[in-house]
Amino acid sequence: MDIHGTCKEGFEAVRDAFERNFAEGLEVGAAAAVTFEGEAVVDIWAGDADPHGTPWERDTIVNVYSTTKTMAATCMLALADRGELDFDAPVCEYWPEFAQNGKEGVLVSHVMSHTAGLPGFVPPVTAADLYDLDAIAERLAAQELWWEPGTKSGYHAVTQGNLEGEILYRITGKRMADWFREEIAEPLDADFWMSLPASEDHRVGELLPPPSLLEVLEASGVPIDPDSVAVRTLSSCALDATEPRTREWRAAEIPAAGGIGNARAVARIHSMLACGGAVDGVRIMSEAGARRGLEEQIDNVDEVLLLHLRHGLGFARQLDGWVTSPNPNHMYWGGWGGSIAVVDFDVRASVAYVMNRMDAAITGDPRGGRIVDAAFASIAALD
Repeated sequence: MDIHGTCKEGFEAVRDAFERNFAEGLEVGAAAAVTFEGEAVVDIWAGDADPHGTPWERDTIVNVYSTTKTMAATCMLALADRGELDFDAPVCEYWPEFAQNGKEGVLVSHVMSHTAGLPGFVPPVTAADLYDLDAIAERLAAQELWWEPGTKSGYHAVTQGNLEGEILYRITGKRMADWFREEIAEPLDADFWMSLPASEDHRVGELLPPPSLLEVLEASGVPIDPDSVAVRTLSSCALDATEPRTREWRAAEIPAAGGIGNARAVARIHSMLACGGAVDGVRIMSEAGARRGLEEQIDNVDEVLLLHLRHGLGFARQLDGWVTSPNPNHMYWGGWGGSIAVVDFDVRASVAYVMNRMDAAITGDPRGGRIVDAAFASIAALD
């Protein structure tokens, strides 16, 4: 397997881990990137962008599902750093209609930490429903809570992005996809999109869908209770990973799941956070603003993921089964299928991995874990 791109001396272990994934038959196409002290020290890609043998190129981009949430969180951190958003304020302070059905006590911090009590849609929605932001906002504003906000987490798999996007829209008058592009992606020259123009369609890799998460749980012998928070959440907006093949999905703003980009772009944006809100002379927020993502909000077994989770503001501090940085001041998240992104403030590093062959497991996919392990081992060895 030919590995393309660049790997700085001292980071060969990352390239070796990446190559091993292909050697073991775990990949079709993928990319990995590492930044250290703001410098891109690893930027590699390999394989095919689709099942038909189209090569994965330097500028190939793919839908990264929930890794998109880190971009939405970055928008919210930047907005708060500018004094336009208060994480401790009620959502209805910015979005008055949201106060319906007893949601006056839902804080922005609850939305950021999956503790708002709105993990799924009632009634359920389709992918096509997500394309109408106003209609989705009306649904969420009218919904009843599933639990008392702040008392427990239940992964807001799709709803988190729409809640954050509507809050940002009410404050700025701009949709999150546009705000992100103008305030984050373009200043950092990062090839990541929350709404992809048709002109970029030719670069999009095709995802190879996994079995559904509910099928995986059944196959693993995990009891499936149709009334559980997990099943109700995951079935409230059933996706099968073929949606990103359509122009409608790519064009839509789906801040929890619809982001399209490559590992280089993910690592670049997170490098800005890891380096204290600025990289290469481009300041997006203050260091204090960037580090707010570390502020722990919840420590419990998540009602949807069914794993022990510590969550900050928009990023995880710990999720059982995910291998991340050995340093205390780091945060991360990943996406359905295996993409992962890590931000480490202690060593001012970021790691990103994206792929098109989707793994079914929530955690335990060795591919991204190997990349992350190798990156931080390489950084440690520099001392």
